[in-house]
Amino acid sequence: MMMNTQTATRENERTKNRRLRSNTYPHIMCNPKILGGKPIIAGTRIAVATIAGYYQLGMSVDEILIALEHLSPSEIHSALAYYFEHSEEIDGQIANEKNVEQWKKQAHIHPKATVR
Repeated sequence: MMMNTQTATRENERTKNRRLRSNTYPHIMCNPKILGGKPIIAGTRIAVATIAGYYQLGMSVDEILIALEHLSPSEIHSALAYYFEHSEEIDGQIANEKNVEQWKKQAHIHPKATVR
């Protein structure tokens, strides 16, 4: 029996999620329905890129824990471990989030808004 493309894609996503949720990154997962499939801390909508961004600003793990008090130290460390292993991917996500022109292209102007 042959798998259709959609089924194969779902299987690939499940495999990727199992791999991410292994002992290497026990708190990190990807779900195409959450933040477009970007790596996140499981059970949250906190992207690994968010944790990496705080770290790049010079925040320590303890400072990140104060800012995101609902997270555990192991979740922060898992996100940072993922970031260090996938820094090119995550740095690209951070750069895209800072790209004002990209955000302007994606913005939908409300019909009653006055554009300046």
